[in-house]
Amino acid sequence: MKSLTVFSHLILQDLGNRCHISTSRDEETITARVEHEGLSFLAITLPSFGKDFQKSLDLGFVAHTSFGGFRRWRGLPRFLGGFLELVFDRETGRLLDDPSIDAIFAVHQVTLLYGKILEPCSDARLAKAMDGYIQCENELRSSDSNLSSSLMDDFRRISSLLFKGMFSELDRMIWLGELIPKHGPGTTAEKLSANSKYSDMEWTDRLEGLFPFGENAFPNVGWYKSYQHSQHIEPGSELPVRVVAVPKTLKTPRIIAIEPTHMQYMQQAVLEAMKELVLRDDNLNAILGDSSQEPNRLLARRGSQDGSLATLDLSEASDRVSNQLVRNMLHNWPHLHEAFDATRSRTADVPGHGVIRLAKFASMGSALCFMAEGLVFSTIVFLAIEKVLKRRLTTNTINSFVGRVRVYGDDIIVPVEMVESVIEHLEAFGLKVNSGKSFWNGKFRESCGGDYYDGRMITPVRVRRNFPSSRKHVDEIISTVSLRNLLFEAGYERSVQYLDDILVKVLPHFPEIPRNSPVLGRWSHNPIWADSIGGPYQLPLIKGCVVSHRLPSDRLEGSGALMKWFLKRGDLPFADKNHLQRAGRPVSADIKTRWVSIIEIETVKKF
Repeated sequence: MKSLTVFSHLILQDLGNRCHISTSRDEETITARVEHEGLSFLAITLPSFGKDFQKSLDLGFVAHTSFGGFRRWRGLPRFLGGFLELVFDRETGRLLDDPSIDAIFAVHQVTLLYGKILEPCSDARLAKAMDGYIQCENELRSSDSNLSSSLMDDFRRISSLLFKGMFSELDRMIWLGELIPKHGPGTTAEKLSANSKYSDMEWTDRLEGLFPFGENAFPNVGWYKSYQHSQHIEPGSELPVRVVAVPKTLKTPRIIAIEPTHMQYMQQAVLEAMKELVLRDDNLNAILGDSSQEPNRLLARRGSQDGSLATLDLSEASDRVSNQLVRNMLHNWPHLHEAFDATRSRTADVPGHGVIRLAKFASMGSALCFMAEGLVFSTIVFLAIEKVLKRRLTTNTINSFVGRVRVYGDDIIVPVEMVESVIEHLEAFGLKVNSGKSFWNGKFRESCGGDYYDGRMITPVRVRRNFPSSRKHVDEIISTVSLRNLLFEAGYERSVQYLDDILVKVLPHFPEIPRNSPVLGRWSHNPIWADSIGGPYQLPLIKGCVVSHRLPSDRLEGSGALMKWFLKRGDLPFADKNHLQRAGRPVSADIKTRWVSIIEIETVKKF
């Protein structure tokens, strides 16, 4: 805890020098409150201060209800007052005509520094999150029952206008059996190992109707005929998704649902085909393509500069996408409709609540969750746009909004003049707009991890893990090296030196390295000097620490091994030649000292 407090002081000093203000009193406040409140002050209270700061930028003034828990002097909090006075008027609390963007960045950085540190929540917070999962289900059922038939008809019409071409092609592909399944990289509800997924899968009656087991789980009919188990699981006996909490912030965990192997397997088949079709359509890809978050960031930056675009954020977005909406959207495409239904888990095992039947389409964890929410949110956005325009949308009208409407998961960008209608329609369909993280009034915008003010990026650098005290703390070392190098790029001299002092105590070698090196080392503006020359190509070498992962033992043979080869994407061989003996996520990580080339071998081979 002491190291985190000291580090926050150094960040403050670096930022204070940049803005030419003293931060000694702010450092005293942090020290005193951490002594009384512990890590929660850094990871919960300060981020709440930061959110109030963002909303004040958006509103153009500091509200009386903002910055709770911090003493005020006139119109502004005393804490970080030196920075705040460069942004807001001390007497009135109103935004200055020409606020200091360096000061805005400083407050943003200090308050959000520990906002996403990966520390486990208390048991009480975990239980509250699970209760929230159940409450969300109940609210979703209530919302479904209140949707009018006319609104559902409009929803279906707009979704057809947007996605008719893609849905029709997918429907054809499914009917002809052209989808190719694949296993996801993560764990499954049955807790099968990575290679066991290819040989120990069960199947359901619902899947069998559209995706026959023999055609999708075996290399050929001969292997299927020798398979001993021919019974498929009936709907009432299907394995529920396993709802778990994973670290997100100290305030609240992230709730995900781990799917059964066979469900994830065929979800991936549908998803891959959909993503390929989206990529082929330039306009559709511009609206909801998920290959990159960069388009959202660019639009957020534009919105911060000219005020034309709003950035919206949804709370519990995945858990509030109604299955009823998805079914309604796909009604006119029977095979696609059946594919979404057959690959959807209908029940969930929620800790403390038992097995429940789901009203949502799927929680985060389903391969189709992200795509389904993108389709639903895009449809609602254009339905809201139609209401503002007061005329029925056409394909040309939709295309005219390319570059002004963008949906990436729960991050939505829309024209400012449409924002009230969009929010109204999102909430009419049971979704929750997070007003604290949605912006359209001032010059602050945030989307997909990119924060901007008046066209300038003010995205903070975040501490993800505690600092290491031993070489055994591999994840902490990796995280701290990455943090050190990000801060170096941003010019934090004192903070970088502090992290260097920590890392040289746990790493036997901590050299200066090129940006693309696998060595755990320091980025530098200096030329990189080799420690030696060697190897088959007589390359310049540096001695440093490299992370080594050990995969679990997981032997695969027979039809499963052959099926794994058939399902491999691309023409290149498997990256790991021992993939049939060891596979899956690493069971351990270690740091080893090695000689590593400064120059990429692939580059040398070209010459």
